[in-house]
Amino acid sequence: MTDKNISVQLSMRLRTIAGMVTKGNRLADVGCDHGYLSIWLVSEKTVPSAIAMDVRPGPLSRARENITRYGLEDYIETRLSDGLAKLEPGEGDTLVIAGMGGPLMERILKAGAKVREGFQELILQPQSDLPHFRHFLSEIGWEIVREEMIKEDGKFYPMMKAVRNNSGEKTVYTEEEAWFGPLLLKKCHPVLKEYLLREEMIRKKILAGLSGAESVSAKTRLEEVKEEMELIHTALKRYESI
Repeated sequence: MTDKNISVQLSMRLRTIAGMVTKGNRLADVGCDHGYLSIWLVSEKTVPSAIAMDVRPGPLSRARENITRYGLEDYIETRLSDGLAKLEPGEGDTLVIAGMGGPLMERILKAGAKVREGFQELILQPQSDLPHFRHFLSEIGWEIVREEMIKEDGKFYPMMKAVRNNSGEKTVYTEEEAWFGPLLLKKCHPVLKEYLLREEMIRKKILAGLSGAESVSAKTRLEEVKEEMELIHTALKRYESI
């Protein structure tokens, strides 16, 4: 069933996300855009079925067109939905939410808590506020069990797979782990190192710009950046022995 054109349409980011989905699971993709992730996973027989959802009619219409073009209407359903609003508990095993900011992703997971708890795994790619988002996952009882990071078209994309933490104790992340990813740090991920070096350079420029500033807000920001720089340097030290 696989069409080579699908692989052409699938970005490295979506390929990496696809590789984190457990084989045989039913997929729910929130913010499906053109629907290529669902098309790829069904075509490759990784998942038996998928529900592709988007809050925007335009992308959802294009997803329907693509699904029809590949003859997968019997396997992939589309729904116009704000987050998990149009999904019932137990309709999927793997939930994918990618390509949106951490606060929006947090809102979706909070609002759809009943539906969220019916999934076996969450595969998430938040684009902002990662420290807070990782702590949030722990607070709602989910644990990160896999992390990846890629660089595509000059942008860094961290992604994570989480499962329900049944130990009865919340996972505690250090600030360094919350900022950069506990598992990315543990395996000294090469793309993370590139990201850290870029972030170090950005902070150096900010510090130079704030040098000599007298306002209260500038001094506050100066201290924040210094603390961020310390976290970056602590993370980079992990790479010195490899």
